[in-house]
Amino acid sequence: MQILRTFKARLAAAMLCGFAAVPFALHAQDFPTQPVKLVVPFPPGGTTDILARQLATELQQRWGKPVLVENRSGASGTIFSEQLAHMPADGHTLMLTATHHVINPALYKNLKYDTRADFTPIALVATVPNVLVVHPSFPARSVAELIALAKAQPGRLNFGSSGTGGANHLSGELFKSMAGVTMVHVPYKGAAPALNDLLGGQIPMMFDSVPGVLQHIKAGKLRALGVTSLKRSATLPDVPTIDEAGLKGFEATAWFGLYAPGRMAPALRDRIAGDVLQALQSTAIREQFAKLGAESGTMTQAQFAAFVDAELSKWARVVSEAGVKIDQ
Repeated sequence: MQILRTFKARLAAAMLCGFAAVPFALHAQDFPTQPVKLVVPFPPGGTTDILARQLATELQQRWGKPVLVENRSGASGTIFSEQLAHMPADGHTLMLTATHHVINPALYKNLKYDTRADFTPIALVATVPNVLVVHPSFPARSVAELIALAKAQPGRLNFGSSGTGGANHLSGELFKSMAGVTMVHVPYKGAAPALNDLLGGQIPMMFDSVPGVLQHIKAGKLRALGVTSLKRSATLPDVPTIDEAGLKGFEATAWFGLYAPGRMAPALRDRIAGDVLQALQSTAIREQFAKLGAESGTMTQAQFAAFVDAELSKWARVVSEAGVKIDQ
């Protein structure tokens, strides 16, 4: 008798769970039911903003509803990230942000959200390799020569960046750690002033995005030693990766990901992720991204979620080893 009662209780619970899942499945099938906001937590005009507007156009055609790009900048993307973490996970507000999202938890100790738990990773939208560039007068002409020079002159070589804690700064810190060298970081208030000093010879080297320095490399005003991705850049096919140039396993690409609030229903998550992945594989998106020196993402939702988790651990280790601090 007790076995029968237990069986009936479990059957009733299973039926309730099944009924509860029906609205989520129907919601996923009907999505979107209203305009979708695609929020960029940075000012207009940057790479993230441009990518978002190109993706929004493609998704709007697929979904038959307006996809509106909004810019809500502040504190390296953390202000809107906190807002998104507390929004309903109905898919109608999404965030497209950059590598900062997985670096910020290691830099800011007082974030009011849990980057792993409070967001649903949807898609890797694009990757853009950084490139290690030096002034033409710099004696090292390869990654191996740079490492040898840095070891011979510990603490005497400088590298610039757009600011403390940014992706190009931490690319330099990762390089230092993996190469076992000591170099001095010189932070600037933005990539433009750092690049100007590099072009003028005030600093000898920096990591920057390929699109940001491509014209200077082609004009001979800068020399590229290596790109930070694991495969060569299509726009710089003759420049080796830092990995193949001798620093095995080195990878520090700038990447851009799409997120929803955490605890999104799996059916809805998979519906949105599938639509975004199809959009990213369209000829129009691929061509538009390529003009920026970016490559559209090809990961599944599960692959992207695993990638985000690995990146959080990786950059936490780099920040810790480098002793980088933004706030206490």
